[in-house]
Amino acid sequence: MTLPAAPSTLLQPGRNCWRVEKAQRAAFLVDGDDYFRAFVEAARKAKRSILISGWDFHSRTRLLCRDRQDCELELGDFLNGLARRNRHLHIHILIWDYPVIFGLDREWAPFYGLGWKPHRRVHFRYDNTHPTGGSHHQKIVVIDDAVAFNGGIDLTCRRWDTNDHSPDNEHRHVKGTAYPPFHDLMMAVEGDVAGSLGDIVRERWRKATGEVLQPPAAQRRVFRRRAAAEEMKTSRWPQSLNAHLSEVEVGISRTAPAVNGDPGIREIESLYLDMIAAARNSIYIENQYFTADKVGDALAARLAEPDGPEIIVVLRELSHGWLEELTMQTLRTRLVQKLRDADKYNRFRACYPFIAGLKEGTCIDVHSKMIVIDDDMVRIGSANLANRSMGMDTECDLTIEARGRKDIQQQICGLRSLLLAEHLGFDVQQVSEAVANTGNLRDAIDQLHRDDRTLKPLNELPQVSETLLNVISVADPEKPVGLADLAQIFSPRSPEASMADAHPGAFVTNRSEANEPSEALGTSGPAWGKIAAMAAVVIALTALWKFTPLHVYLEGNRIMGWARDVGQTWWVPILTVLAFTPASYVMFPRPLITLFAVIAYGPIWGFVIAMTGIQVAAWSSYVAGKRLDPGTVRRMAGAKLDKILQVLRRRGLLAMTALRLVPLAPFAVEGVVAGAIRMRLWEFMLGTAIGILPGTLTSTVFGDQLSTWLDDPRRINYWAIAFVLILLGGATWLVRRWLLSAASTSSRHGVSDPRTV
Repeated sequence: MTLPAAPSTLLQPGRNCWRVEKAQRAAFLVDGDDYFRAFVEAARKAKRSILISGWDFHSRTRLLCRDRQDCELELGDFLNGLARRNRHLHIHILIWDYPVIFGLDREWAPFYGLGWKPHRRVHFRYDNTHPTGGSHHQKIVVIDDAVAFNGGIDLTCRRWDTNDHSPDNEHRHVKGTAYPPFHDLMMAVEGDVAGSLGDIVRERWRKATGEVLQPPAAQRRVFRRRAAAEEMKTSRWPQSLNAHLSEVEVGISRTAPAVNGDPGIREIESLYLDMIAAARNSIYIENQYFTADKVGDALAARLAEPDGPEIIVVLRELSHGWLEELTMQTLRTRLVQKLRDADKYNRFRACYPFIAGLKEGTCIDVHSKMIVIDDDMVRIGSANLANRSMGMDTECDLTIEARGRKDIQQQICGLRSLLLAEHLGFDVQQVSEAVANTGNLRDAIDQLHRDDRTLKPLNELPQVSETLLNVISVADPEKPVGLADLAQIFSPRSPEASMADAHPGAFVTNRSEANEPSEALGTSGPAWGKIAAMAAVVIALTALWKFTPLHVYLEGNRIMGWARDVGQTWWVPILTVLAFTPASYVMFPRPLITLFAVIAYGPIWGFVIAMTGIQVAAWSSYVAGKRLDPGTVRRMAGAKLDKILQVLRRRGLLAMTALRLVPLAPFAVEGVVAGAIRMRLWEFMLGTAIGILPGTLTSTVFGDQLSTWLDDPRRINYWAIAFVLILLGGATWLVRRWLLSAASTSSRHGVSDPRTV
């Protein structure tokens, strides 16, 4: 069978890449030591701008480590020093606003006032614009839009290592705790491609913060032309970094999730599929993960071809912790087994780098995200071979094609030989000769086997049931799964609310839903199931109290005495006030806390404590809402609250009062939404106070009368209870009628909130 001629270019802007830009120089950086040195040298040449985009950042990251010497420089001090020495330089750092589960090894946020304090021209921000489960995963550094680095290495701890990956390197530790060898790659580029990478970071900054950053070229306009021209002549390329390529075109491919009205970007996935289809002789892959379903299908199809390419996949042996082992490693096992089943012609190898002397339970941490196709294409970036990197996270990869140029082919082949030499413990020349002599990568790897350092086959693959695989596949989704999707599963009604790409704090409501005020207010009928369940619980508790020994311990005077004794401790009132905040978030019945306060401190002080505690809880939810992006808040609140808030946002204090009096969503969710839409704090707090007043007063009266009943049932005041119930019921009915009327008016007249534009 005659193979078709290779295309002149595989890169197609708008399909599998964003742009194809010229690079005056490009270099491959293998492992953290090479990258950190190049970064330091380039950053010292910065005149106007340093942009840093990453999954993580740590100011205590140690740079310029040398053998038998202490590591020179710490990242935070280094960046602050650059800003102090150059008053024109601004440094912008954007990292993922990660969940707490990822924060154990991370640094406290600088704006908490703990740890590192950035210089006033070092701007540190978090990106929280991703869908639930998604992350900001790009690792880009741009110097003056002239030189840029892109790949898999964040400027953070546990990334530094040298090419020899010694089992006991004295500099490979964090806070005195050693970490295993770490392997990864970056690509350095100079020229127009660096400016395009700067555009990517500035756009992510705009989406995350709402701030527009000007490129360095625009900043120079305020200076004299001669000074700007001299500045442009100064190269930012690290002098000690030898360029592997010159005057080449570089394709920039991205992944971005479909969220907040954006359709999403899947250029990275498309390019993977195109590269695999274009391979003739070999596909060499290094990656942290190996779970992407569509990529796996494409590789399996090539293995089924009689004259398809050989496929070498270098992965890490072990996972990080039990959770990753259960999820990503199990999904990797499924994909590896699938490819082995498809490998009818023995052309597939899945292996991991081994080096003798490592501590038991550790391995060389392969963190790379790279692929080489034949000698014609090399790609280095941030995207893992995982479903989430194809459509869920923000990613960025750089690709260089040879397009028939012999010098580029030699450098691509040389990079692959360099990586194999590092893993196998031989020099590059020996690896190149072994590949040339054997005619393929598989036999060359076997020929260069060493007992103390080699690439071992990934053989120990635990068997997992298909049922378990289906369950854990949710750990690696390829597209966002909104809370509305989950609501559709658990709710008989599936609201079809749409989100717009609004500025921070703004929401847009689907106008077609404005004609359903009754449904928005939940007036479809009483929840008889809930009422029956509550009645059953009350009856069960009554029987438990009446017919078991508990009645001895739950006797009224005993409860009263315990509550009043506890209340004498000085810190209990403070604790009671603070208890309302977590209770609001977990939806614990707040009236029970009010009841305790009334019994322990009497009706007046109990009422004061309850009102104070609820206000503190409301304030905390408001502050939380101001930090969340609109999409996250929208998914938290759901369509029911969003419908009625189109009316409520136009009425400030009255709106908040009504919302608290007739709650349409959990207490904390209402506060989060109020903070997110930037309602005035005084309106929010005063409206909350007025709105919760009847309910808190009711709880106080009931608590006081319960206390009276426990002391002496004959003293209970039924008139007081009836009055409070009538007052609360009447106020609720009036507010509900007002809300329905306002919703109907809004629907008829198409009224919109100017703050949502």
